[in-house]
Amino acid sequence: MNRADLFERLADTATDWDVIVIGGGATGLGVAVDAATRGYRTLLLEQADFGQGTSSRSTKLVHGGVRYLRNGEIGLVRDSLRERGRLLKNAPNLVGALPFVVPGFRWYERAYYGIGLTLYDVLAGKLGIDKTRHLSRDAVLERIPNLTSDGLHGGTLYWDGQFDDARLCVALARTAIQQGATVLNHVKVTELLRKGDRLSGVVAVDQLSGKEYRAEGKVIVNATGVFSDAVRKLDRPEGGDIIEPSQGIHLVLDREFLGGDTAIMIPKTDDGRVLFAIPWHDRVVLGTTDTPNVPVELEPRPQEDEIDYLVEHAGRYLAKAPTHDDIRATFAGLRPLVRPKSDAGSTAAISRDHSLFVSDSGLVTIAGGKWTTYRKMAEDTVGRAAQVGGLPTQPCRTADLPLLDRPAAETELGEIEPAWREKLDPAFPWRIADVVAAVRHEMACTADDVLSRRTRLSFLDEAAAARAKPRVEEILERERT
Repeated sequence: MNRADLFERLADTATDWDVIVIGGGATGLGVAVDAATRGYRTLLLEQADFGQGTSSRSTKLVHGGVRYLRNGEIGLVRDSLRERGRLLKNAPNLVGALPFVVPGFRWYERAYYGIGLTLYDVLAGKLGIDKTRHLSRDAVLERIPNLTSDGLHGGTLYWDGQFDDARLCVALARTAIQQGATVLNHVKVTELLRKGDRLSGVVAVDQLSGKEYRAEGKVIVNATGVFSDAVRKLDRPEGGDIIEPSQGIHLVLDREFLGGDTAIMIPKTDDGRVLFAIPWHDRVVLGTTDTPNVPVELEPRPQEDEIDYLVEHAGRYLAKAPTHDDIRATFAGLRPLVRPKSDAGSTAAISRDHSLFVSDSGLVTIAGGKWTTYRKMAEDTVGRAAQVGGLPTQPCRTADLPLLDRPAAETELGEIEPAWREKLDPAFPWRIADVVAAVRHEMACTADDVLSRRTRLSFLDEAAAARAKPRVEEILERERT
C-alpha cells in the first residue's frame, strides 16, 4: 500500500478506468475488491481515511441481526448469516466467534428467545457457528459475573461473529490493491465530468497536498454512505434526498463491567431498542442508540442524552453499575438508512437492507445495508455497474476470496530498532513499530489515522490516545522527510 505509487497511477491521464468508486468505507472497498477481481480497471477515492465514517464506528459485530428477525426481515437475516459465515472463513484473523447470553428475567423468556434464536441457527444453515441452548441461572452468572442476579431465571446462549471493523477496512484496501485496483485515501471528489448527457469521470483533490486530479471512467459508483445525497447532487443538484441518517453511539468501559468473555444482548429495552454489552480488545463496548434527525458529518459526537440512556439502562442489568466517570471512550456513527416511501415511524423501524439507484446520467448509488452484508452489496453493485458502463459480463469471485490482514510489523519493516519496541501506552499492545508500519505500508497519513483506525487506541481509551498523540505526530513528521 504505497500511496506515492498509487498517485502515479491516478496521475496517468491515459488510463480509462472501467469503474470509479467514490467512498472508502466497507461498501466502497467491497465494490473495489469485487470489481478488480472481475478484471475491471478500478479506481477508488475516499475523502478522508478508509472507514473513517460509519465503517469504523460499528458495534463490532458480524451478525445476522436478531432484532431484524423480530421485525420479520427473514431475507436480510438469512443473507447476513451466510455472509457472516463467509467472513469467518475469509478473514479468520479479524473475525471470530463470540458467545452471547440473552438473560431471562421473566419465567417464560428462556423458551421465548430460545425459539427465535433456534430459527436464527436454522437460517445460518451450514455456515452456522454453534447451536443455541438454554442456560441455568448459575451458568449465566458463571459466564457473566457482573450480571445482576436479582430476578434472574436463566438465559439463552447463542453465537454470533465479532470483528475489528477498521482493521477489516484496511484488509479490504490491501486486497483490492493486490487484485490490481488503485485505492487512495484523503482524496475528495469535487466534480463529476460529463460527455453529453452521460457521466464520464471525476475531478478529485488530494486533501493533504491540495493537488487536483482528473480521471475518466466508464461508470461511477457512489458508495459514500451518509454522504450519498451530497454526491448525487454533484450529478443532479435538484435531486431529492434518499438517506435518512440515524446516529448510534457506544460507550467503552473497563473489562470488569462484564467480568467474562461472553457478551450480553438485551433484545428489547423500554423504548424497543436492543442493548449490547460486548467484550472487545480487553474492554467492554456498550451500545447502542438510534437517534433520528442528526446532521450528516464526518465526526459525529455522542449526545448527552444518548450517553445518559446507555448508562441508565446498563445499570439495570449490571450488578456493578457504570457511572459517567467509568467511561474510557465514546464513539458515534451514522447509519445510512434509505428513506422509506412514507416518513411515518422511527428510524429503528427502517429496514437495514440495501438499495441501488441509477441516475439518468449513469451514476450508480448503493445505499443502506449493513457491515455484515458488504460483500453481497458489492456483488449486486458491480453487476449493475457493469451493465450501466457496458463492461463485459464477468462472474463475482469474492465469495471465497481470502482477505489480506497486515503481517507483523517485524515482517514488513525487517529489523526492528530497539526504540521501536516501546509501547504507545503500557496498558495496550501497540508499539512504535506498529506506527511506523502503518505509515509506510498502510497509508496512515494523520495521527488520527494511526490512533483511531490502524491501532484502536482512541476507541478504547481517549486519555491514553491523547498522551500518545505527540509521539505519533513526531513519527509521522519524521517519516515524511
